[in-house]
Amino acid sequence: MKIIAMIPARYSASRFPGKLMKDLGGKPVILRTYEAALHTNLFADVYVVTDSDVIFDTIENAGGKVIKSTKEHECGSDRIAEAVENLAVDIVVNVQGDEPFIDAISLSKLIDVFKKDIKKEIDLASLKVEITDKKDIENPNNVKVITDYNNLAIYFSRSVIPYHRDTDIKVKYYKHKGVYAFRKQALIDFYNTPITPLEAAEKIEAIRYQEIGKKIKMVETSVEAVGIDTPEDLKEAIKQLKNV
Repeated sequence: MKIIAMIPARYSASRFPGKLMKDLGGKPVILRTYEAALHTNLFADVYVVTDSDVIFDTIENAGGKVIKSTKEHECGSDRIAEAVENLAVDIVVNVQGDEPFIDAISLSKLIDVFKKDIKKEIDLASLKVEITDKKDIENPNNVKVITDYNNLAIYFSRSVIPYHRDTDIKVKYYKHKGVYAFRKQALIDFYNTPITPLEAAEKIEAIRYQEIGKKIKMVETSVEAVGIDTPEDLKEAIKQLKNV
């Protein structure tokens, strides 16, 4: 299998505009993420895919591989699908551009899903992390996921799932981390399908894959990556970089 990483990189961000180009220890965040993905040695190639001339030039000038989006996209899957449409690849791993401290162990677990899937029954693999704090569970910004006995995703929601009606029954709650590994065909099928009703209601792209019949294998991780969503997050990332 040829396995590549794609890092979707939009310049604009509602909570922290231009965050991917903010300085992190002498290099922009997006370049730190690109280099970290390379250093995992998990991928045949690593690409940044962006709508931004500034990000494009930054990666290219550093000797990296970068693809310019030619269309406007609503989500990372669409941006990646456009980029890989004409590439000869089997598995595409979506690496978050604002997470420069890449969890290589978790990414390796996602890739292993496909190495073990001899019958090619799994279309996507993604990560989940257990959450126990009531505020985290009830926070609609945290997408929750429920799975079957084989860890195949049943549904994703911003609501609390499962609903804990019988409090005598012990229930675990899992947050979906937006890190995916895709078979190329699943990406292309997603790209060629308009936004689906439940996806539109919840604003969760994973649901579109389910609505078109794709199987998503969830992999549990205990690692909470350092994402840079606010100026405060950037300050924490700078501190962490000094400790690496």
